[in-house]
Amino acid sequence: MDSLTELYCLIDDFCRAFEPTWERHLLAMGAKRRQRPSLLSLPELMTLAILFHQLRFRQFKSFYLCYVCRHLRAEFLKLPSYQRCVELLPRCAAPLAALFDSLKGQCDGIAIADATVLAVCDNKRISRHKVFKGSAERGKTSMGWFYGFKLHVIINSRGELIRLKLTPGNIDDRKPMPELCQGLFGQLFADRGYIARWLTETLAKQGLQLITTVKKNMKPVPRTDFEKAILRRRSLIETVFDELKNLCQIEHTRHRSTFNFMVNLMAGIVAYCLSENKPSLSLTTANFFPQQ
Repeated sequence: MDSLTELYCLIDDFCRAFEPTWERHLLAMGAKRRQRPSLLSLPELMTLAILFHQLRFRQFKSFYLCYVCRHLRAEFLKLPSYQRCVELLPRCAAPLAALFDSLKGQCDGIAIADATVLAVCDNKRISRHKVFKGSAERGKTSMGWFYGFKLHVIINSRGELIRLKLTPGNIDDRKPMPELCQGLFGQLFADRGYIARWLTETLAKQGLQLITTVKKNMKPVPRTDFEKAILRRRSLIETVFDELKNLCQIEHTRHRSTFNFMVNLMAGIVAYCLSENKPSLSLTTANFFPQQ
């Protein structure tokens, strides 16, 4: 997005179509509830949540008090206090997830899958951690132990996010794949952690060919030159994770609410979807098969 106005207009147009449908599907509790309009509308809340990630701020408090309250008073006429803004943020968790669904990329026949860790606290503080008790779990990767969640991601050749799933940290990377791959076609490239006969057969029934590197104790698997070239560039998804974590700030250990954790995660993901310069595969013969 080139400007704050363009970002707000995009979100406002989305909310005009989304809010009436959303309200019709909300469950009623039986008791009468007041629904007073807040000082910040839903499009304004979503704009602030996404803008925080687009401007690469490290903390939402400094973003709100030092940037928004000082420089965006003309754009947001009725800014509440910082505490009230934080209390309102959970309202845009579901709308942000729906906005991602409208912005996500489409399958182009070449997909890359992997999972990344979202730690919610340092390992030394696990016994004292209460915010995500009952939802986060201890897991282990090649980098060591962690406490938190795993974000399972599938991207296309243009570096666009096409499938996402959040699970506790102790879930096997292969378990969510059949559900995530529903509706995909072509070839799915992944690392050795996704090797499993049941997964290969399940995805084949769904019309998707799973292609992975092989372990040292496995027999060689015949691959075409194109498949070998894509496997060599499978690290594209690691670049996507790097941008999501270090630029869009989807991971930090300062969360005080599960709802605000989801808002931070989805706002960062939407900010990535709106970025123009995504890492991508350059699918040309010269790039994949250079002349000797």
